[in-house]
Amino acid sequence: MTGRGANGRSTIIKRDDGRWHGYVSMGTKGNGSRDRRHVSAATRGDVVKKVKALEEKRDAGMTSAAGRPMTVEEWLTYWADNIASSRVRPRTLDSYRSMIRMHLVPHIGRRRLDQLMPEHLEQTYAAILATGLSPTTVLRIHRMLHRALKIAMQRDRVARNVATLVEPPRQERPQTPEPLDVDECKRVLAAAEGRRNAARWTVALALGLRQSEALALQWRDIDLEAARLSVRRGLHRVAGQGLVFTEPKTDRSRRTIALPGPLTEALRKHRAAQNEERLVAGTDWEDWDLVFAQPNGRPLDKHSDYEAWCALLREAGVRHIRLHDGRHTAATLLLTAGVHPRVVMELLGHSQMRTTTDIYSHVMPALAQEAADRMSATLWG
Repeated sequence: MTGRGANGRSTIIKRDDGRWHGYVSMGTKGNGSRDRRHVSAATRGDVVKKVKALEEKRDAGMTSAAGRPMTVEEWLTYWADNIASSRVRPRTLDSYRSMIRMHLVPHIGRRRLDQLMPEHLEQTYAAILATGLSPTTVLRIHRMLHRALKIAMQRDRVARNVATLVEPPRQERPQTPEPLDVDECKRVLAAAEGRRNAARWTVALALGLRQSEALALQWRDIDLEAARLSVRRGLHRVAGQGLVFTEPKTDRSRRTIALPGPLTEALRKHRAAQNEERLVAGTDWEDWDLVFAQPNGRPLDKHSDYEAWCALLREAGVRHIRLHDGRHTAATLLLTAGVHPRVVMELLGHSQMRTTTDIYSHVMPALAQEAADRMSATLWG
């Protein structure tokens, strides 16, 4: 590497400014022209080291694209569109893009990716928290950014993943479920009688399906003769696509549930009522095969479904709870009835037993006391 190299080889020369300069051929740019990188130093030995480092990166396939340095916004956009898009569900990808656009671009979007520092992330997180968003939201943003920077480091866009050097906010404790008691459940079911999609609320309280799972149910998922219901998909709204069916979150979420007898009959009545609606709608009916649908057969939106739930609670004279607490209600009723937590885990579609026991820890002391009482009766009569 003395003097000018042959075509395609590295060059080291001393210029009139007294400094040593190195030029390394890295291949070709995206437009097909030759990509030559330049380094300089006060001594020849230092330039040799820099040239060798570039050559090692080139030979290992670890060089970044030539041209203007990439910004954080440009990398995150590329990562979301071309990498994350093939690995996550549409709804998750939609949330990634929203977090990038709303929370990261305003604070660090214009910074050079290769000059991003841990302090930039810490300042960004503090600013997001100051807007009133929860630590859990900031933790989700941090995890997404960590994944994106990990890929950037693997591709030699950055020397290190600075997200690994930042302590994200502590995750908040999950909100304690507020399930309905048995009397409240009966009042809700009584108020639902005669309403459109009345069986929707029986499914919510008796089976504990997630809202997205209940709204995605199709008649082909239900065997009324065998009294079985299969959960196979969810229904979510995705930006630019509208309401779309998505795969279950985990393998455990895909499950088959035995139906209580009264619920089986409620679904039979619901199907008959829906067939009458189909006749009334005529050519306006859109056949999505949905169990719970609009009067024209189209899917129910989550927001309108939630509004119907709130109206039902008011009519029943029952305190307001989240719709997701209907799921907690089903689990709590099963656990207090003596159903084994493992069975409850399977019914809810939790991926781990710990998830079930952590969420329903408020029920466990009562179950422990019942177990102690049974042992007392067994050993001491």
